[in-house]
Amino acid sequence: MSTWLVTGAGGMLAQDVLTRLADAGIPAVAATRAELDITDPESVRAAFAAHRPAVVVNCAAWTAVDDAESREDEALRINGDGARNLAEACAAEGAVLLQVSTDYVFAGDAEKPYAEDAPTGPRSAYGRTKLVGEQAVLSGLPSRGYVVRTAWLYGAGGGNFVRTMIKLESVKDTLDVVDDQRGQPTWTADLADRLVRLGQGALAGTAPAGVYHGTSSGETTWFGFTRAIFEQLGADPERVRPTTSEAFVRPAPRPSYSVLGHDRWAAAGIEPIRDWREALTEAFPALVKAERG
Repeated sequence: MSTWLVTGAGGMLAQDVLTRLADAGIPAVAATRAELDITDPESVRAAFAAHRPAVVVNCAAWTAVDDAESREDEALRINGDGARNLAEACAAEGAVLLQVSTDYVFAGDAEKPYAEDAPTGPRSAYGRTKLVGEQAVLSGLPSRGYVVRTAWLYGAGGGNFVRTMIKLESVKDTLDVVDDQRGQPTWTADLADRLVRLGQGALAGTAPAGVYHGTSSGETTWFGFTRAIFEQLGADPERVRPTTSEAFVRPAPRPSYSVLGHDRWAAAGIEPIRDWREALTEAFPALVKAERG
């Protein structure tokens, strides 16, 4: 059976991808940053020579959105050059590459869900560097390159918004949360499932290469998301109060609208990810356990 290589293996999403691969009986190599530096072409070539992967899932990324504003060159080495190095290795070896990307490649000012082929227009350094990575994969691997954009990720395997709200609920009487940014909370386990199925479809020739959107169905704001988290905890959602983005000014601009469309999955014969509320309910016990022990 074909071997898969998962980069950034210490991260939240990669952990769930590796779990999903194990459940499917697919052999996988977990490469942490210490084990595989994707910014180093020699390191990438050595990994390919050692493992001969048929599919690479690139979960390695610079994700510190605000820090990227003042360190764009460093972010670009990982998000842009790293993706290019992997694409070049996959091209040389005939492998499939699944590149995880982000809603930040869009301007974030739309009024309806962004289609997979909608014009990009990143407003942050992070978004610009991720777009460079997308372009490297799509141009370097026109028939075996897959870009999967996601957003608002949470899971048990790392720090994230849901775990932070679980912690704050127990120590804060009230919470002020922005209500003017809309998006799709997405459980990493759901995204991992789609990544594995997409890779399997790529190997079988049933999933066309290109861009897919890996976010939950439905939409909400951070305020609405937090109220749903409180409800899962059995806490009073009225303790969550709406505010605006102006109350939380940050170096990198946040998209006001991050809702992504999911039409492309039909071409691969894969259903889009379920509604975000359903996923949150299933994920919640593990999140509470991870945060509170």
